Amino acid sequence: CSGLIKIRLKFLNDTEEVAVVRPEDTVGVLKSKYFPGQESQMKFIYRGQLLQDQGRTLRSLHITDNCVIHCHRSRSVTAATAALPDPGTATPDTGGFPLGTGNLMVPAVMVVLAIIWYFRINYRQLFTAPATVSLIGVTVLFSFLVFGMYGQ
Repeated sequence: CSGLIKIRLKFLNDTEEVAVVRPEDTVGVLKSKYFPGQESQMKFIYRGQLLQDQGRTLRSLHITDNCVIHCHRSRSVTAATAALPDPGTATPDTGGFPLGTGNLMVPAVMVVLAIIWYFRINYRQLFTAPATVSLIGVTVLFSFLVFGMYGQ
């Protein structure tokens, strides 16, 4: 595993994916390895600079272990060749983000809560008063978190 570095690919929705690459790999190799078929739509930003030269190596860009590269997926191929969009008019495009465990946590917790509520309603005798109060508290807290994250 020597010679490999880990790079954190961070997306607009604050999810991250870890890329394991060699310092000799180019920006183009990184795009094709982690975003196959979407290379022309992906924009990489490192330390405020748009990484446009697909032939530059990660080492030449001073990208080392545990560095963060911000990723943005353009809406179309024509937008990928244009300049960066105006920040005031740019909207996050969540359609192109890779499916990671962070994206699955909210639905998974919702399913677990729904199952617990099902058992609470149909098998009341199994739930004590403190357990029911705790279930209500967790549900309310989770609701606030979900509406806070996605209700903007």
